[in-house]
Amino acid sequence: MPDSMFVECPLLIALDKKKTVYDGFVSVQERDFRLRIILPSDHQLKQAKLYCCWQLKRLLKGYEHIVKQRLHHSSDLVSFILELRTILEVALKNQPGCHTMPPPQYYSQLITEIESLGWDKLLYINTDFCTLKLKADDSAGRQHTITVALKPKYPIEAPECSADLPVPLVITWSPQSTLASIHSQFLLLVEALAEFWAVLDEIDKHTWVLEPEKPTRADSMRRIAIGNNVSIKVQIDPRHPKMLPECCLLGAEHMVTPLRNKLNANMHLWNPDCSILQNMRDVMEIEFPSPATHEKSSFSMECGICYSYRLDSAIPDQVCNDPRCGQPFHQACLYEWLRGLPTSRQSFNIVFGECPYCSKPITVKMAIPKP
Repeated sequence: MPDSMFVECPLLIALDKKKTVYDGFVSVQERDFRLRIILPSDHQLKQAKLYCCWQLKRLLKGYEHIVKQRLHHSSDLVSFILELRTILEVALKNQPGCHTMPPPQYYSQLITEIESLGWDKLLYINTDFCTLKLKADDSAGRQHTITVALKPKYPIEAPECSADLPVPLVITWSPQSTLASIHSQFLLLVEALAEFWAVLDEIDKHTWVLEPEKPTRADSMRRIAIGNNVSIKVQIDPRHPKMLPECCLLGAEHMVTPLRNKLNANMHLWNPDCSILQNMRDVMEIEFPSPATHEKSSFSMECGICYSYRLDSAIPDQVCNDPRCGQPFHQACLYEWLRGLPTSRQSFNIVFGECPYCSKPITVKMAIPKP
């Protein structure tokens, strides 16, 4: 047994001449775990005691009954060590975040595919050679990025792909597919969305966008300033970017009502051949303020309660309807303020009260926290 023990587990050494106490390490997947085994004088494993380091104890949690069973049924210590290694390999494989090492062919094929695709299209690759970022430029010169997470059995297993897009990213995959096929499918998709991004680029360039503060390529909504505390929220269909979008006017009723009436009355004037921005100008008969010609303070008035503009990414969108007041508030601020007043009343999720500034009637819906 001593010779075979040295071959199978050279880091586990007998500490006494009778070879009843072994101390050292067992190696599994290039990791060493400290343990000590104490055998009875007759070397029967049924009465043996096993002591583990804390890392080994944590790894074997849930496998204790299997280890005990193998310890009782193994014919000798070498057999038990082999059984223990098998258990540890299974435990390591089932650990969260544990990845099987790909075979050498994986790396050679990956390098060949990157060379075929072109190194100029590779933005990033991690040290494990399993996560890549590829770039694709559309016809308008916009740069888009796709993240590709490869599996150890690539290309048999389809990689996981993600990108900053307003529509689901669907990549067709087969064992014969390559990085080049992923890139070409991604490029076709971004080209199909080129008109959508052109519409949004025009809005971002020529209007004062209140939300989102830092839009991404996946955002299909824009909240555009029209005037002091008056704005319009448009939700654009990525597949039909020039069609009539979902529109929602926000602001004091005396300001919003005339615009809403024009929008409803002139809806028949919407021209799919024109941009959304031009159509909104024509239908509502307005000119949108440009950030290049107006001061931000004209449209970004602070909340009358917390005296800040942004509150957890929300802007003041609740406005007093009295024309002489028009003070804006964050929805959450106004709700908490009115709820604390004894004169306010609540019906379902709407609170009725008085404006903190002019004491005129004002209402607000309950602020629903974002998940």
